[in-house]
Amino acid sequence: MHTIQNSHSEHTHPSAETRKRVTLHTLGCKLNYAETMTVGRQFTAQGYTIVPFGEPSEIFVLNTCSVTENAEKECRQLVRRVLRKSPNAFVAVTGCYAQLRPEQIASIEGVDMVLGANEKFEIYRHGYPFVKLATPVILSNDIAEATTFEAASSLHSDDRTRGFLKVQDGCDYSCSFCTIPTARGASRSAEVESIVQQAQALSRDGFQEIILSGVNVGDFGRKIGSSFEELLRALDTDPLVTARLRISSIEPNLLTSEIIQMATASKKICPHFHIPLQSGSAIILSKMQRRYTRELYRERISEIKRLMPHAAIGVDVIVGFPGEGEKEFRETYEFLNELDITYLHVFTYSERPDTKAITLGNPVPVHERKERNKMLRILSEKKKRAFYESQIGTIRTVLLEAPEMTCASAAGEIAGFTENYVRVRFEGTPPLLAELVRVRLLRVVGDIVVAEFIEVLSRKQLATSRELSADVLSFSLPILQSA
Repeated sequence: MHTIQNSHSEHTHPSAETRKRVTLHTLGCKLNYAETMTVGRQFTAQGYTIVPFGEPSEIFVLNTCSVTENAEKECRQLVRRVLRKSPNAFVAVTGCYAQLRPEQIASIEGVDMVLGANEKFEIYRHGYPFVKLATPVILSNDIAEATTFEAASSLHSDDRTRGFLKVQDGCDYSCSFCTIPTARGASRSAEVESIVQQAQALSRDGFQEIILSGVNVGDFGRKIGSSFEELLRALDTDPLVTARLRISSIEPNLLTSEIIQMATASKKICPHFHIPLQSGSAIILSKMQRRYTRELYRERISEIKRLMPHAAIGVDVIVGFPGEGEKEFRETYEFLNELDITYLHVFTYSERPDTKAITLGNPVPVHERKERNKMLRILSEKKKRAFYESQIGTIRTVLLEAPEMTCASAAGEIAGFTENYVRVRFEGTPPLLAELVRVRLLRVVGDIVVAEFIEVLSRKQLATSRELSADVLSFSLPILQSA
């Protein structure tokens, strides 16, 4: 463990009143978001209040991501912004980048504590009484010691519409571009019964949708004699799990025909799959050390669309990987253009220390990486519009969300997503207390579909607390994710 000891005795403990406000900010994925909310509940259980980013507070917790290209710069900027508003705030930084580069994080002026993957859920215990330190403390074990599964979910959010449920952590894959195994450790997961119980609790708390999150969710249960298919079946058949289920992302080699068929027959599992591809070039896939072929990927897409023509399919793709010449990029573009997919998340490759990819040589010029990113973003827009057009006239269910959560085109507009991930706004206003509604999709306007309200399926539960509302728990997606 890296530790830099510092005595608290030289500080005067602040009064209880000045220790009550906590700001939480998440960079990166939905898994990080669920973990931040879990950490936040430690504070609310002790009487602290979570306040929005930008408001004065006595404690700032930043959960970092290793996907962003300029992670250290991003951390530095966020810490500086917080300290301008609250100069004496105790600053704790955790997450993937904190595990990978703890000394760099500790060198940022104003940071008091850096916590690695093992220590993430012990922020309250390690940081109390949360006074500014003359010398930062680093608490970070070797990632090989991260062998236990730490549960996380967005239980008790005032938003009470869409909940994130962590089912798996870590990864045993060795993709040449990825730092996640080093940041999060080996693959591990909870028992099926435990996840079902948490899903029941989220349903009882009024959540209408549960997003099953993890680093590699399809690997769920492999080391404990279970499987992701078994988990889905248990959730799908449990009468106390009333929320609809959405799979965050799943590797194509782990998306089995059985899972696709189960989703087809299910009334709970959303017809929406996010399936990383990364490259449509066989040569680049091999250099990336991915565990599938173009042919397997095409088969998975074809099977989904044959059984569920209305299903949305999202794709991760990386442009500018070492050795990706014009020929290899063209193969990727044409492969994606041929597939019946809905949208792309396009990432521009950036060199990362401690990855195999950085040693491969033959780098792609940065300006070419950017141009390829732009081309795929345009393709993504075309794909999404074509899918949206194909859904016009259909009747769908929509989970209503605040405009901030959906980037609605007009301030104050009620909007939401269908079960197959079509973003809608309304012609006519649904009841304000509605939560899940049935609609008819009418027409595409820009990047959203206008829908006609038909009926209320579920009414929103009135909030009983303000502990971890979505409007006070800030969340930033990776800056490289462009579509």
